[in-house]
Amino acid sequence: MQRGSKTQILRRSFIFASLNDDELAELANLAVERSFVPNEFIFWDGDTPEWFFIVAEGKVKVLKHSSSGREFVIAFFGSGEMFGEVAVFENKPYPASAQAVVETKVVGIKREDFLSFLANRPQVALSIINVLGGRLREAQSRLRDLAAEKVEQRLASVLLMLSSKLGLTLPFTRQEIADMTGTTTETVIRVLSHLKDRGIISPARGKVTICDKEKLRLLSEGPPRI
Repeated sequence: MQRGSKTQILRRSFIFASLNDDELAELANLAVERSFVPNEFIFWDGDTPEWFFIVAEGKVKVLKHSSSGREFVIAFFGSGEMFGEVAVFENKPYPASAQAVVETKVVGIKREDFLSFLANRPQVALSIINVLGGRLREAQSRLRDLAAEKVEQRLASVLLMLSSKLGLTLPFTRQEIADMTGTTTETVIRVLSHLKDRGIISPARGKVTICDKEKLRLLSEGPPRI
């Protein structure tokens, strides 16, 4: 990958969008391209956090495995999105694994190189702090939802969260939605069929289209509290 291409990838990440051309070029010189085949792991839960990554093309999922071996998907990342940075900046082992979902290219930046780059750029450091805070709030919300909500309500919340980033047509399989919802594929198929009958969504192979976002939002909020 040429430096110009890496510069454009970095520019798509809103954390780096405010950098000028010289700063982006300097950062691109630090970036290394890596390619992954579907299901290949980029890093594993517990690995030393030497790199953080930005998706150039493809899709990455971040996941945890329970003691019984069940997979729970924490998040998906697409083009221009950053992952692995929390562990890098905390200098603690990666708290989850990252896996390529499809043919995927990423650019990686080494921890020590980036910290040197940040030394005289407090505005970039502040942007990263804001991102980390948002990721923490999202993770806390996901855990709270999994603990307290019914499956239909959790699924509606997941679909709304994904649509806020990707629009009304979501390129995810039933298995991927099940992993993010913390339930089985069979249960997701049943709930999606029920939502389809109510005109809320339109499922198809490998994707789900939201037809009535307001009804989905009401469903995600659960029954009214008295």
